[in-house]
Amino acid sequence: MSNLVVHFEIHGSDPERLADFYSSLLGWSFQRFGEMPYWVIDTGDGSITQAGPGNGINGGLTQRQGPAPAVGGPVNGCNLVVGVDDVDGLFAKGLELGGSEALAPADMPGVGRLAYLHDPDGNVFGLISNVLSDGTGAMGG
Repeated sequence: MSNLVVHFEIHGSDPERLADFYSSLLGWSFQRFGEMPYWVIDTGDGSITQAGPGNGINGGLTQRQGPAPAVGGPVNGCNLVVGVDDVDGLFAKGLELGGSEALAPADMPGVGRLAYLHDPDGNVFGLISNVLSDGTGAMGG
């Protein structure tokens, strides 16, 4: 396992609110790590674990050490893009759960259906599917 991304971290002003948001939106589970303001994120079956390789990664949620990013401002750090089955459905659900639009769902031929949301703390993240809005695959057919 060389040079693979194996973990991500989300910073939040109110980590428990973000845990609720991502749990409700994506089904991720959160487990507090000791007494510190840190939660381990389990993204589900198929993720890379201490026991072996997988097709996805798990992460962590921690207390933000400064102001939340301004919606519409530049990305500060990295952002996540999550592979999903239904970009449009999860985008709408994310809005209902308190997220806001960063980039509306759109087809990108050769890539897939893509959208970006801001979580309730202003962190931007993407949703992507290899199925376009007309039901065909991103690479045709």
